[in-house]
Amino acid sequence: MSIAPTAGTTDRTASPAVPEGRLAAARLRPTRATVLGGLLGGAATSAGIALTATSGWLVVRASERPVLLTLLAAIVAVRAFGMARPAFRYAERLVTHDAALADLAERRTAVWSALVPLTPARLGRRSRSEVLTGVVDDLTDVVEAEVRVTVPLVSSALAGLGATVLAAAFSPAVGAVVAGLLVAVAAGCALAWWFESRSRDELLAARADVARVSDLVARQAAELQAIGAEATALGWLDDAHDVLARAVRRQSLGRALVANLLLLATAAATVAAASLVDVAALGGPVAALLVLVPVAVGEALAPLTDTMRALARAQGSADRLAAVLGQEPAVTDPAGVDPTGVDRPGTAPSDTDSAEPVAVDRADVRLAAATASWTGERTDVGPLDLDLPVGTHLAVVGPNGSGKSTLLAVLARHLDVTGGAHRVDGADVRSLPLEEIRRLVAVVDDEPHVFASTLRENLRLARPAAADDDLRRALVLAGLGPWAAGLPDGLDTALGTGGRGLSGGERTRLGVARAVLSDRPVVLLDEPTAHLDHATAVSVTDDVLEALRERTVVLVGHRPEGLDRLDAVLDLGTADPVPTAKE
Repeated sequence: MSIAPTAGTTDRTASPAVPEGRLAAARLRPTRATVLGGLLGGAATSAGIALTATSGWLVVRASERPVLLTLLAAIVAVRAFGMARPAFRYAERLVTHDAALADLAERRTAVWSALVPLTPARLGRRSRSEVLTGVVDDLTDVVEAEVRVTVPLVSSALAGLGATVLAAAFSPAVGAVVAGLLVAVAAGCALAWWFESRSRDELLAARADVARVSDLVARQAAELQAIGAEATALGWLDDAHDVLARAVRRQSLGRALVANLLLLATAAATVAAASLVDVAALGGPVAALLVLVPVAVGEALAPLTDTMRALARAQGSADRLAAVLGQEPAVTDPAGVDPTGVDRPGTAPSDTDSAEPVAVDRADVRLAAATASWTGERTDVGPLDLDLPVGTHLAVVGPNGSGKSTLLAVLARHLDVTGGAHRVDGADVRSLPLEEIRRLVAVVDDEPHVFASTLRENLRLARPAAADDDLRRALVLAGLGPWAAGLPDGLDTALGTGGRGLSGGERTRLGVARAVLSDRPVVLLDEPTAHLDHATAVSVTDDVLEALRERTVVLVGHRPEGLDRLDAVLDLGTADPVPTAKE
């Protein structure tokens, strides 16, 4: 069973009104913890620069063979800087990573909460894997920018300014050279950001195409093998990888150019410092210290190019997240209606403190001259008159694009009608809270998801407080009684990744068992036998209809198996679709 399945046939457009709160999870925002981490990182970077410079002074001074006591201060300083650098770096990692992980957990919760109202109408043609990987990866990039962008920028700015002041205190000319190096590093960072931003969209599109083709080849391996199309499919995958490789090469060339430019800038600054330092006035040890400052600064700040690349990726990820989350939901609660509960005919008052669904005695559904559209630009189904009294079993057929999935979305209230009326027990659904309508409906799609958990937990998501006897009864009604009885650990048997696998028929029956367990009076079946052989399809259809004989059932399908068992057939491919009663 799926409360919000991946559905829809066309890309959806967003409303111009963007809900501000829903975009919060997509924003790049430094926090106090990351600024504190930047200060600690600045101390660590400064300690590294001081270590290099002081070591140069110590080596040159020691070559002059002075009294040992004159070297003790420098020796202690080298040891202190050597210990301070990892200590400050550890503190920075501790503070920033702890804050980033906590922020990631909070933002993930906010993102999933924002996605639920958008499903499925605003997710377009995105597959489940595309939505999951895109949102997860993009959100991770945005949150990691706290550590990978804010912290290095703050720490590098502090360390660079400190090194410039130190050099200028001994030699204003060398101080100017170090300042010039900082400008060159800043220019390199801007160039790195530009190269990354220019190639970012192309690279992401290539990676998405590889993921899409890989998912297709893996999921449809049996079908491709059956028609002898393995070589063709692998050719698609090779082409996608070639496009990705070219995009990666172009990006790598830009990165290599920036890295070489920074190395050349560091070398030029070092040579300039060596030629400008006044050895006679300052002495050999101090001169060595000043010559090594540009080297230490260049080495310490070179990773800033990676920071700019991370910034470009995070900005792109934030834009993509905002494009998804900033859409207006296709359906919303009516103004002035409390979504936590409302009295309506045939229902008990909603109890938000209970995990159990509301007990419903009746759920007569009626569509009158109803039309619906995913985009608002064209009508995807209707006008349609449909009467579904309690217990009606209706089959919906028709060619691709005739509006079958759109009709199910309307009945599940994932999409509201654009014309006509949609009523439940006489009440217009748009005047009632979403939760009151959606809790009447269970949706079983063509690929019910199996979670990597036990059979018990895979069922209890439909009704968390269900007892084991209820679970077993649902399995029996869905035709899984003998299968469940033969499991080694019964309801504790692990399913999904790392556990027991399920065939296509077993997955469908598991989805039906969830629908049975949910006690929802309306069950929508979206091509439940699409991937099954004829014999299994007949058996599954018989068991499904028997298990749901007292519920209202709307079954969408392309295949004829079991249609004679339903009360009526609605053919959306006809010019004037009306349900035809079966004799």
